[in-house]
Amino acid sequence: MKKFKFTIHGNKYEVDILSVEENIADVEVNGTTYKVEVDKVIQQSKTPKLVRAKAQPEVEEPSKSSAATGGIIKSPLPGVVLNIYVKPGDSVKVGQKIMLLEAMKMENNLDSDRDGKVKAILVNQGDAVMEGDPLIEIE
Repeated sequence: MKKFKFTIHGNKYEVDILSVEENIADVEVNGTTYKVEVDKVIQQSKTPKLVRAKAQPEVEEPSKSSAATGGIIKSPLPGVVLNIYVKPGDSVKVGQKIMLLEAMKMENNLDSDRDGKVKAILVNQGDAVMEGDPLIEIE
């Protein structure tokens, strides 16, 4: 957790606080572990750890009769279409870069998550899109 260096009466101590539960702390002093009781309950930091999931384009199946490779790729976040790397009729593979989207002043590559042929491009370069808006239809 935390490391401290103390000098007490000229003696140097390296102290690592390993864990804290209520008012009991596990500490390591110069390589030796001790359980230490603290006079008051120590409050753990309540700062949340933010973990952002990697943005994945959503795919909506157009109908039950379509091939398993088809679908509509939707915008994973609001932004502006900077570049479209495919055109109708192009074959795409899983992981192929198909579009560049700017969101919060960052460029985000959108990759195809399935194999197929581009049936339609549903947006134009420069269009503002919202999260969930359809971008490209793959058959």
